[in-house]
Amino acid sequence: QVQLVESGGGLVQAGGSLRLSCAASGRTFSSYAMGWFRQAPGKEREFVTAITRSGASTYYADSVKGRFTISRDNAKNAVYLQMNSLKPEDTAVYYCAAIRSGNIYRPLEYDYWGQGTQVTVSS
Repeated sequence: QVQLVESGGGLVQAGGSLRLSCAASGRTFSSYAMGWFRQAPGKEREFVTAITRSGASTYYADSVKGRFTISRDNAKNAVYLQMNSLKPEDTAVYYCAAIRSGNIYRPLEYDYWGQGTQVTVSS
């Protein structure tokens, strides 16, 4: 069992930065690849980024590539999302999620989800 709690969301102006954190419970954190997804009102949940168990490999949606950076600290049971050059279209609830195996781009294949944190980017 893994419990995930996101933090760090808020209101920021376009061009600004935010850093999201996701704290995980349990001693098996390093057994899971981790992903960040987002969901805007009226839209489906979409993949943002993911990182492998060791942190050696990362994957990004084209819409955030070059602006967002995912990282993890297995000693602290945490995963982070550094978001720079934010745009109004980045406004959404951001979720972290854990996946033991499967397609990291598909939300249905993730095993555990956090409750989400709101990110609002004003123009």
